[in-house]
Amino acid sequence: MLPTKHLLKCINSIYQMNKNIVTKDFKDNLTKTNTKKATFAAGCFWGIEAVFEQLKGVEKTTVGYTGGKLNNPTYEQVCTDKTGHAEAVEIIFDPKQITYEQLLETFWMIHDPTQKNKQGPDIGTQYRSEIFYHNQEQKQIAEQSKKQKEKDLGMVIQTQITPAKEFYPAEEYHQKYFKKQGRTNCKI
Repeated sequence: MLPTKHLLKCINSIYQMNKNIVTKDFKDNLTKTNTKKATFAAGCFWGIEAVFEQLKGVEKTTVGYTGGKLNNPTYEQVCTDKTGHAEAVEIIFDPKQITYEQLLETFWMIHDPTQKNKQGPDIGTQYRSEIFYHNQEQKQIAEQSKKQKEKDLGMVIQTQITPAKEFYPAEEYHQKYFKKQGRTNCKI
């Protein structure tokens, strides 16, 4: 297999030689630069990723660790509940197809934000509910959304809203875990 930089050169050469053989969708995917990033923690990252990756407009999902104090943590280190990291999902999305508000609606639906440092049987700060915002607009939208969710539920929401920190992708065996296990029916 060609390294990515050579593959892209080959694709570009083919496109320049005969623009008709490269589909519009493929061209659009090569030139997309208007995507945005969202990062959420809501318990075990496997199920969270499985739901978000099914949403139209979500271009890519990556599970990993963020919000802690250790560089390049491993799953085993995060599981000790001593690194400060949360299991999280980084989402690359096309805001023309799905909004940050819609991503937040999904976030609220797929976990219990009233639980502190746990989700179901998973207990520890690595399973906390947290929104990691990437800019002031996301912060404001997240804060408004949280207030509305508290009002709707009539309960205190434990979800933290903090600036995004370094995101460390989890080990490969965690990526698209449910798909690898043949579980493709994760629904909200």
